[in-house]
Amino acid sequence: MTHRKAPLPSRDVTDQVIDVMLRVHGHDIYGYDPSFLARSIEARSRTAGEAGLAAYGKRLQSDPAEASALVTALGIHHSEFFRDPLAFALLEQRVLPDMLEAQRASGAPELRVWSAGCAAGQEAYSVTLLLTELCIRREKRARFRVFATDSSEEQLARARLGRYSEADLNHVRLAHLRRWFSATGHEHRISQELRDRVNFSRHDLLDPDSCCPPASIFGEFDVILCCNLLFYYRPAVRLQILDKLQRCLVPGGVLVTSESEAQVVADMGDFRPYGLHAPLFRNGG
Repeated sequence: MTHRKAPLPSRDVTDQVIDVMLRVHGHDIYGYDPSFLARSIEARSRTAGEAGLAAYGKRLQSDPAEASALVTALGIHHSEFFRDPLAFALLEQRVLPDMLEAQRASGAPELRVWSAGCAAGQEAYSVTLLLTELCIRREKRARFRVFATDSSEEQLARARLGRYSEADLNHVRLAHLRRWFSATGHEHRISQELRDRVNFSRHDLLDPDSCCPPASIFGEFDVILCCNLLFYYRPAVRLQILDKLQRCLVPGGVLVTSESEAQVVADMGDFRPYGLHAPLFRNGG
């Protein structure tokens, strides 16, 4: 028996939901990519047990709890350790060593990294692990700070705890697993040393009144990682986010995205590719 997929909301239904969410509940969801928004609305309507999409749209008008549930469903909270092997190899072998050497030569007080949209912290801990090992191998004192932000306090609590399942560790090298993680039942917890090196805080990339994480005070990051987030938004919002990230990077600083977002960054014109085949870009044309 063939099962048909449920139809996605029509443009009229989607526009109705956007209007109700803003007018009745004060949630502006217009900036999300239309296809992603339609899929999320359809999924929530099924979860809420509504007979149809039009009925779901009407329910939202008088159900604040369901409106909050839809906002939560639109949250982008997925990350992985060393998600893009090529990007992290380039960070480990070229980008971070060069930056640490430049920091030593210039006498700069610290190297600054921002993981934007960090979810449960895997990306932030990945770059922190690499920086810590590079400093150990160089046998030279070097200061660095890693800031990690997300819009979800629930995700940030998970990140601070630093506990991950076996499935979360698929891309973690065995040597890293042995050195930087300890087994706790069916989970692995990242070491206290690495947890202490990451500053987790709440920050909304779409907040028009805030450019960089408040905890960082002035921004000026050498590296920003913002991966698998841009394509969830409309083109205009993507450019707004990229403009904010560009202003937070020092001249010559490096932005790391995902392969699927590399063209979006290239089209902006304010970044130049760091390597031919990796989604890394230098700040400055």
